[in-house]
Amino acid sequence: MTKRIFDIIITGDRSPTVRHPRFGETYHSTHGAITESRHVFIEAGMKYFLTGFPETGELRIFEMGFGTGLNVLLTWSEARRLPLQVHYTSIEKFPLETVDELAGGLPPGMRDFFAAIHAAPWDRAVEVAPGFRLEKRLSDITEWNWPTGGYDVIYYDAFSPRTQPGLWTPALFEAMFEALRPGGVWVTYVAKGQVRRDLQAAGFEVERLPGPPGKREMLRAVKPLKPLNANR
Repeated sequence: MTKRIFDIIITGDRSPTVRHPRFGETYHSTHGAITESRHVFIEAGMKYFLTGFPETGELRIFEMGFGTGLNVLLTWSEARRLPLQVHYTSIEKFPLETVDELAGGLPPGMRDFFAAIHAAPWDRAVEVAPGFRLEKRLSDITEWNWPTGGYDVIYYDAFSPRTQPGLWTPALFEAMFEALRPGGVWVTYVAKGQVRRDLQAAGFEVERLPGPPGKREMLRAVKPLKPLNANR
């Protein structure tokens, strides 16, 4: 039997999350794991981008922090109802040893896909469902080779700036700005003022949005369709 190295927490909407044994933070809000991920990453990130680019046909997502796989799961759940090909890249430096015990807390229709994404190999792109290509990368984001204009949406789901300040630096925000296509969306649960200012300095148009239950605000940043210094 695989040793469990984390504590399962049942959150406010009855969906499960875990507390990281090294950093002491939960992967999702204790007020509701699924509720938070849907609010921050699906509604304010993926669906917001698709509203501006409804005929894209293909969606390229980068996620910082594979974690329990919840954001992948919810993205698939939304995308399968659309005529959309998803290319999803997720990076993780500290993968969980096992997540089998989390599956029972998920809606029944999600459990098979949840198992599939965790069974998928690391460091190789695989089609885990029709139209959904997942590439899990075991890597440090500070060493990531960012493709210019390679992504439509970035889910930035790192642990907090207090816990991992090295993941919230101006240099990383500048790299992610270049990695997004014009009109691309960067979204996070964090609303810290310094993060907002650093995103703006990198070139993003940034807005504070109402946060999920238990959190007053969150941030969404958009790469302008035209450079800010472009001639009108």
